[in-house]
Amino acid sequence: MAVSGRFVLLVALGVVPVVLLGEAYRQAELTLVLWLLLSVLIGIVDLILAASPRRLVIERVLPNRVRLGETVSSELFITNENRRALRGLVRDAWQPSAGAAATRQSVTVPSYERRMLRTTLTPFRRGDRRTAGITVRSFGPLGLWARQATLASPGRIRVLPPFNSRKHLPSRLARLRELDGATSVQIRGQGTEFDSLREYVRGDDVRSIDWRATARQGDARAGHEQKLMIRTWRPERDRRIVIVIDTGRTQAARIDDEPRIDTSIEASLLLAALATRAGDRIDLIAWDRRIRGRVTGASGGELLNRMVDTMATVDPELLETDWSSMAAQVRAVTNQRALVVLLTTIDTPASASGLLSVLPQLAQRHTVLVAAVSDPEILRAVSERGDRDETYRAASAERSLLDMARVTAAITRLGGDVVTGSPSALPPMLADRYLALKAAGRL
Repeated sequence: MAVSGRFVLLVALGVVPVVLLGEAYRQAELTLVLWLLLSVLIGIVDLILAASPRRLVIERVLPNRVRLGETVSSELFITNENRRALRGLVRDAWQPSAGAAATRQSVTVPSYERRMLRTTLTPFRRGDRRTAGITVRSFGPLGLWARQATLASPGRIRVLPPFNSRKHLPSRLARLRELDGATSVQIRGQGTEFDSLREYVRGDDVRSIDWRATARQGDARAGHEQKLMIRTWRPERDRRIVIVIDTGRTQAARIDDEPRIDTSIEASLLLAALATRAGDRIDLIAWDRRIRGRVTGASGGELLNRMVDTMATVDPELLETDWSSMAAQVRAVTNQRALVVLLTTIDTPASASGLLSVLPQLAQRHTVLVAAVSDPEILRAVSERGDRDETYRAASAERSLLDMARVTAAITRLGGDVVTGSPSALPPMLADRYLALKAAGRL
């Protein structure tokens, strides 16, 4: 049961006789008691005449998935199976992060009819946004007292990463096409694919001579000068790329009002979209001390769909990442030489000690690329030295940059490569480094 503001006003009217009667205290007190009893009696009658909220049938229609920042509608159908009309207030209990525009709506449903309530949702956090049910407050004809009940009507909408970095994809794909056209011949060595045969010219590597093809060419051209035939090579199109997203506590920090892990997800999506167009195979692991998400054996559009669906519900855990076990997870994915991309944090030597300890083991078998988010606020603080506070802040920022430089140098010495950038710059920078490695034949 619930009491409305109308009932409070009705009771407040009983104060008027008390003010008017003034000195006749006993008579005023009796009048007030009688007024209270009359108000309660009217409220009880109003409550009895209210439609029962438990005799409502609730149906919910909403999309399964939405990208972060987009707006969708949740439709709630209420069927009244009472003999009386329902006049009430409905509260849809969405989580605050679902971004419901209005959680409380007035509704009038005649007997044995159905009405629809629409709630606009603009989620501002990734993951599954849920509602357990609705609360219905059914008022009587006078609107004084109301029956109230909470009805189960579970709903879930999965909020996917926004993939804002897809705007960089067309330009990188154009560079990839140029790269394929420029390097589709004449790259020889381990980890490359045979392209075609051609005649030997001065300056070619003699190790590329195909003696069988040369012999066959001589037989076919009997009586003519025999030409040496060499093999030409092109870069492999079936490389393995293993993306490892660190989900430890350092990834929970917010840089430019965005969690570090969200930037890592954006960078991994752009890299996967680019690499799968290049014909490479992509595997994704989200890891701290156990696997939080994993995508293997997918390609094309299915790959991106599975990646965004898997990473939508992954949030950083407040614990240290177990890098020693992560190396075993990479080995479980592939035994072949691959490009291993580690999306993590390298702010201080202490936080990166686990990564540095396992890096030689990874670099021995794979090409390792470490991508980390840098805070642009630190770069701005270095140049601001107007007063004492700004000077101390600049000194602290310089210390942070020196720590990051030390970790970067250590990763380079141990055989890895490093990419750092602001949340908006890191995804395209990682894609550019992938293209550079591809052009240099290091994959």
